[in-house]
Amino acid sequence: MPKKKKAKKVKKIKKTNSLRKTKITSKPTPKKSNIPGPDEKPEIKKIKKQPTEKRIYNLKDFVVYPKHGVGKITAIEKAKIGEIDIQFYKILVEKEKLTLTVPINQQSKLRPISSLNQINKCISILKTKPKIKRTMWSRRAQEYDQKINSGKIYELAEVVKDLNKNTDIIADQSYSERQLFEKAYERLKSEFEAVLKTSPEEVQKKMDKALGRTNISDNAE
Repeated sequence: MPKKKKAKKVKKIKKTNSLRKTKITSKPTPKKSNIPGPDEKPEIKKIKKQPTEKRIYNLKDFVVYPKHGVGKITAIEKAKIGEIDIQFYKILVEKEKLTLTVPINQQSKLRPISSLNQINKCISILKTKPKIKRTMWSRRAQEYDQKINSGKIYELAEVVKDLNKNTDIIADQSYSERQLFEKAYERLKSEFEAVLKTSPEEVQKKMDKALGRTNISDNAE
């Protein structure tokens, strides 16, 4: 009788071993190839690159083209190139005496002129102290130029503020510094004029007061 009991125990052990084996083989059911990986990346990119809503501008509207500043829409025209009809804006940049032709379906670079709140924020930026940078001038000049041509009004105000010299002594500023300052100053001034709808003289006084350049304005008169 004890021998039969031992045989039964052996059989039970064998069964449990077989169960363990089946468990081990059944574990790798989820396949890594089915997990979403690199195949889904292009779909994410497509979502990010969705076309922005096209803004409709009207005649005599002021717009900002990053590389040239404030311009005025003087015409909305059509032209046929091959078999394709193209509609475009004619934009006059008065400060540079330049007329731009911008297709309506490629107007991503254009932006409307700033709001009154944005102009007030720019004035607040002009009142702050300039940032002193220790990097080489060639590198700083490149950064300033990029900011001027970015089309972003706050970055433009920062360049004017950083390159401003509260003095009428020309020797305190290099030729390249003066050039960048004047370029940024005139770009900002033209947008102030378009938004505030006041004379260039009034805008200059407002900007110079924020920059602490009142003495310069007085001397110029």
